[in-house]
Amino acid sequence: MFLNIRLKYKMVILTSLVLLAFSIGGLSALYYAYQLYNQEIYRQSAQSIQVSSNSIDAELKKMESLSYQVATDAYVQSYLKQLQHINNGYKQYITGMELRNRLLQIGALNKYVSSIHVYDGNMREYASGNHTINLLPSRLETIQTMTNEQGGGISWVPPSNEDTSLIAAREVRDYLDFSLEKLGFIVIRIHIDDIIHDLTHNLAKEDTTFMIYNNQQKQMFINDPQKNRIIGTDLHMNEKGYQMIKNAGERYFVTYSEASFLEWTYMIVTPYSNLFTVITQARTAVVVTYFGLFLFMIYLGSKFTGTIVDPIESLNRKMQNVQIGDMDNYNKGVNEKYPTDEAGEMHRNFNKMMQHINDLIDENYKKQLIMKESEFQTLQAQVNPHFLYNTLESMNWSAKIAGQQRISQMAESLGYVLRASINMKETYISLKEEVAIVDHYINIQRYRFEERLQFQKLIPSHLLVSTVPKFIIQPIIENAIRYGLQEMIEPCMICLQVKETQERIQIMVSDNGPGIDPNIRSQLATGTFRSKGTGIGLRNIHERLNMLYGPPFGIDIVNGKHRGVTVTITLPIERRDEGVQSAVSR
Repeated sequence: MFLNIRLKYKMVILTSLVLLAFSIGGLSALYYAYQLYNQEIYRQSAQSIQVSSNSIDAELKKMESLSYQVATDAYVQSYLKQLQHINNGYKQYITGMELRNRLLQIGALNKYVSSIHVYDGNMREYASGNHTINLLPSRLETIQTMTNEQGGGISWVPPSNEDTSLIAAREVRDYLDFSLEKLGFIVIRIHIDDIIHDLTHNLAKEDTTFMIYNNQQKQMFINDPQKNRIIGTDLHMNEKGYQMIKNAGERYFVTYSEASFLEWTYMIVTPYSNLFTVITQARTAVVVTYFGLFLFMIYLGSKFTGTIVDPIESLNRKMQNVQIGDMDNYNKGVNEKYPTDEAGEMHRNFNKMMQHINDLIDENYKKQLIMKESEFQTLQAQVNPHFLYNTLESMNWSAKIAGQQRISQMAESLGYVLRASINMKETYISLKEEVAIVDHYINIQRYRFEERLQFQKLIPSHLLVSTVPKFIIQPIIENAIRYGLQEMIEPCMICLQVKETQERIQIMVSDNGPGIDPNIRSQLATGTFRSKGTGIGLRNIHERLNMLYGPPFGIDIVNGKHRGVTVTITLPIERRDEGVQSAVSR
């Protein structure tokens, strides 16, 4: 198969294979270097999360110590024991205030403590701190259950939708007299967001998710709950401290570290695209550069081989153009500067052959045109238009004799229009004659539409002698009736107005109908508009005026501000007879 392809492509393929071998080698070495660099970034990221996790763990250890300090404080225990036996409301209030003040002294105003809550044996709450709230019964019940299970040990309760604080709770047992009787329990609400923000600010990046899991793999914190879906159940932690995961078609870089004190796992999830954007861009730039050089060398190779095979390929293109039927422009896009070798001789012989073929085609085409014209004239002769005109004249007189004035006028107007359409020897007529055709056409349509059709003419008398192409106004009036009057229920006003501006005549036909499609104007200008009717149509009139007077003259279509459309015909001024003085206005 390789032997059958063009010589030019053989040389291009050989050059491409050499370049491809070098490119693959270079890109492979570069890819290996990128992999080593990525591994180093992974390792450094894992070390960063380990440092941050130890700092957070140390701060939480302080919170645990604070909870122990509150639970074993002699004043706190004394106040709780007093509250168990006080029945006087005032004394209970005073003791409660002293307990709250003691909580403030111990640590309720700590930077990372939102509030400290103490509950006595009767579940009465005493709270102090920067931001105290009323815990929901359901959350309070959960806390009490967990503290009961620990029997005086620390219990950690994760944030909830209603309370975003991490909670450290433990029972308060009487140790003053070593009875270990349960006096109540304490709740320390920890502002975990502030701790993480202060201690992991160097890891804060856009779309970065920070998570904390306890030693039972229960999630204790996440800074963006909507990202919970990223970490699935198939995450298996390894000793490296990092791994790549994929979720919803996007890759994520996960680093994690287990703290020594609480044995909690701290995890940071970062979109791969955010972390390695620069590396990805550099890799893309290198690949694009290699690809660009590869294409450039292929281009140089093809230009070199083209000097050898281009004459043969140009002859082949000529043959292909002839094959698809382009007999006149078969040499379009082909360089006609041939060398004097065998390839040039083939070009010259081919051109002579095509010239002889085109001469034979032209001679046969002219014969076919003459035959078609003869057939058309024969068909026209089969229906004599004068017979129709004479018939209408007979109907007119018969209607007059019978006293049918409407039928007589319709037959007379139809005969006038028919006679004008039969007599096509004159390409140009006066504006007065053209308006007369319109009047007779309107007369016919008035009998059909009666009061729904209203027609008005505004034509200066001195313009009636102007010469215009025959049958250019009546088709536009017909379009106004068809697409204006017939599309509305109320009466339709059609106005024919003629103006003179800068040695030009503007013939304007306007109506108050529903308007016209705005695309028709652009289609008319580009010559792509096709009439849906069977009449002469706007496109034919526009092309006819372009052929007679040039591109500046023709038809323009403008929709009204609210409704209606105005069709303007622009013509040069040509006068036949200066003696006409009357003005037409109705």
